[in-house]
Amino acid sequence: MEFLAGGRAEVRITRADVGKRVSVRRLTGGVAGEGAFTDVVGVLTSWDEGVLSITRRSGECVGIEESSLVAAKVVPAEPARRKGPAATARELQQVAARGWPALETEPLGEWTLRASGGFTRRANSVLPLGDPGVPLDAALERIVQWYGERGLPPVIVVATGRADAGDELAAQLAERGWTDERHTTVRISALAPLADTPPDSTGGAPTRVALTREPGADWLALYNRTGETGGPTADALKVLTGGPSVWFATVRGAGGGTAAIGRLVVDGRWAGFSAIEVDPAERRQGLATLVMAALAERALDEGASAAYLQVETDNAGALALYDRLGFTDHHGYHYRRALPGGRR
Repeated sequence: MEFLAGGRAEVRITRADVGKRVSVRRLTGGVAGEGAFTDVVGVLTSWDEGVLSITRRSGECVGIEESSLVAAKVVPAEPARRKGPAATARELQQVAARGWPALETEPLGEWTLRASGGFTRRANSVLPLGDPGVPLDAALERIVQWYGERGLPPVIVVATGRADAGDELAAQLAERGWTDERHTTVRISALAPLADTPPDSTGGAPTRVALTREPGADWLALYNRTGETGGPTADALKVLTGGPSVWFATVRGAGGGTAAIGRLVVDGRWAGFSAIEVDPAERRQGLATLVMAALAERALDEGASAAYLQVETDNAGALALYDRLGFTDHHGYHYRRALPGGRR
């Protein structure tokens, strides 16, 4: 399935949609200084005798010949777009865990021990939600044993910065010599604005974002976190494709190589974005934004309304991108690892 930047390549509105807010792409021709396509967003106020009238938020009325339509869709009304999602840290931790599922899990009271052959910290760390059912020191002994049996370091992911997060647990682990690493921010946003991205203004053919259910070789070629020079392991592929409803976005560059990728998982009202990568030679063209838009549109089609993602706190480029897209901080998390000889 292919998407165009800012909209799917099909007309999905009719005269029955008069009065609704729409996004329309029209063919404007190759006039000097003007791109081949123009996008208009506003209220469809009339559709008479082959001409659509769209009123923009500024009050400007734009007339569009029906014969020039390339793509069109109904989009959410503006007030709904300004409303951000509300959630607890616990809810988001549970959603994120389902969206990046471990291959092996074992309960420890209300905690969950997770392992996936070492592919990513998220899928190979303890998720401590609630009470472990035993004193903390006994829980840590069990964690060290369980991960040791699998040849993995004992690691606990600890959420911080919210009333229902694990700030107290982080302090207790620090006292026992569990060192902190990979500090990360969980950011959230209303979903609809992400899909309403300004069109590609470079002129010429619009950028195409292909969506698939499985990561192809071109997608995996740009994804740099499998840790395997000969390609991803079976464990890595299972984690990547796991989740309630997973999609992979791929953009091809002018030379035929992979220019940008992204991953989406839809889980009820939540759309989780990850693996947003752009080839260094293709940066500063807005490709990451276009990938996010295509994935957001897919998530809207599946009924989601809120977006979340996780970004390491030292990734300045990604933080700036997500600031521009309207994401705000919800809570933080980091990993605590047991050091040899440390108190358990």
